[in-house]
Amino acid sequence: MTPDQVVSNAKTKFKQAQEHFADEIKKVRTGRAHPSMLDGLVVEVYGAPTPIIQIAGVTAPEAQLLQITPYDPGNLVAISKAIRDNQSLGMNPMDDGKIVRVPIPPLTEERRKEYVKIVGAKMEEAMISLRNVRQEAMETLKAAKNDGDIGEDDAKRFSEQVDQHMNEVKNEIEVAAKSKESEIMTV
Repeated sequence: MTPDQVVSNAKTKFKQAQEHFADEIKKVRTGRAHPSMLDGLVVEVYGAPTPIIQIAGVTAPEAQLLQITPYDPGNLVAISKAIRDNQSLGMNPMDDGKIVRVPIPPLTEERRKEYVKIVGAKMEEAMISLRNVRQEAMETLKAAKNDGDIGEDDAKRFSEQVDQHMNEVKNEIEVAAKSKESEIMTV
């Protein structure tokens, strides 16, 4: 692998870590209804576990309400059961025979602080994966330098490029985490 490929590969992995972090913090509740709150929900339909996105449309018509419209009305009970049985969601769905309405209870101060801690933990996971990618790239560059494939100056230049890309992504992750924390703490 050429040094340019090492830097490019590291940059790609940094972006993947950032995207994973963004997906993870979308799942953290903010007190406002958002369709992505149910992204990880799996519903047992037709004898197979299926992601809710594949069997129903999820919308947020109001700030404190999710509305789920199944593509097949026969799945209504299964959807309600899956939401009710998922304790991490802490939601109590109601169905009227056509759609499922899920009122979003307001967050308590204590619960908000727990969610901020969760965001912090997810940010730390992202930082660990960034450091692992950086370490892998640096080891590859060091091996190339020791093998004589690249010179001292090139190794230093490529290492600085890896560090620069990592710092850019790190800053973006920190900004996203701060934004999510303020969103959670806003009543």
